[in-house]
Amino acid sequence: MHVSEILNEVLDGQRINQEEGLFLLRYSDLIELGEVANEIRFRKNPDPLVTYVVDTNPNYSNVCSIDCIFCAFYRHRDDEEAYTFTVDQLIEKFKRAAEQGTTTVLLQGGVHPDLPFEYYLELVERTVKEVPQVCPHFFSTSEILGMSKISGLTVEEVLQQLWNKGLRTLPGGGAEILSNRVKKKVSHKKGSVEDWLSVMRIAHRIGYRTTATMMYGHLERDEEIIEHLDSIRVLQDETNGFTAFIPWSFKPGNTPLEKIIPQYAPPNRYLRMIALSRIYLDNFPHIQASWFSEGKKIGQIALHFGGDDFGGILLEENVHAAANFVNTTNIDECRSLIREAGFIPAQRTTLYEILHVDS
Repeated sequence: MHVSEILNEVLDGQRINQEEGLFLLRYSDLIELGEVANEIRFRKNPDPLVTYVVDTNPNYSNVCSIDCIFCAFYRHRDDEEAYTFTVDQLIEKFKRAAEQGTTTVLLQGGVHPDLPFEYYLELVERTVKEVPQVCPHFFSTSEILGMSKISGLTVEEVLQQLWNKGLRTLPGGGAEILSNRVKKKVSHKKGSVEDWLSVMRIAHRIGYRTTATMMYGHLERDEEIIEHLDSIRVLQDETNGFTAFIPWSFKPGNTPLEKIIPQYAPPNRYLRMIALSRIYLDNFPHIQASWFSEGKKIGQIALHFGGDDFGGILLEENVHAAANFVNTTNIDECRSLIREAGFIPAQRTTLYEILHVDS
């Protein structure tokens, strides 16, 4: 097996398998891998546009019963710093965000052990009715599973009731690494790989569109990176419900896992992840390059390694901030970063519909 042979297969339009993907991850030249990924990016999205979304990422609660060892954000219900916003408080947050031009609210918890299912239903219904300018991009798979447990409903019934109230998209959080070995180590209360895939499968069948994510740079092996990519590629073949793939590196600050993994994964690892995912995920329309999680310059470079989307403005963000990792931007700077990288910025919706091109 040779890297050049595999990359030629990719350029010929052939799908690579797990063994070939692992070989590229381990042995390919980063620049060569990036060049092929960039070629595939332009085949899928020929225009020299890089999209972004004006969004905000508040949290309705930091109370969580899952105790993931990679998370610095969560608190237990009796902790002094624990909080849970009322629906009224959240609607006010959303209205203020909408006044600043926000079109997407990415909202997650906490997997709260006490909140009734009616809280989530009311939140979706009122957001759709009272803040119609924004798309509610609410609730990870972990929260959906939590709602099922609290309510006694099946996952399908939970998702259907949320759909009936107006929810149409789900974020891809909760995946981390889709390996049961890793999940048992970093998030043993969170559910299995099959749980995450099942929630997404059911959501797609109902009609939801979702993203898929990956958090790497902790306890995973190379083989498990490929296992992750293959799992979501197989599901996408089945449902075609994913809009984009979003990888980011683990941020150890203030987390229990910091004692074992004290440093960030290096930038070249991130660029390799972006390029490999663009090549491997041949059925995904978009790959998101993140200025936020990896830094603005690396985010710009990732746009030449297969990324075609620059993520969101994130008017509010708390999870990475709890890990002492903070990057901020605004609409003007985001557009400038895209232009500096050699592309044309275009504002999009949650579903990747172009709102306008910033010529």
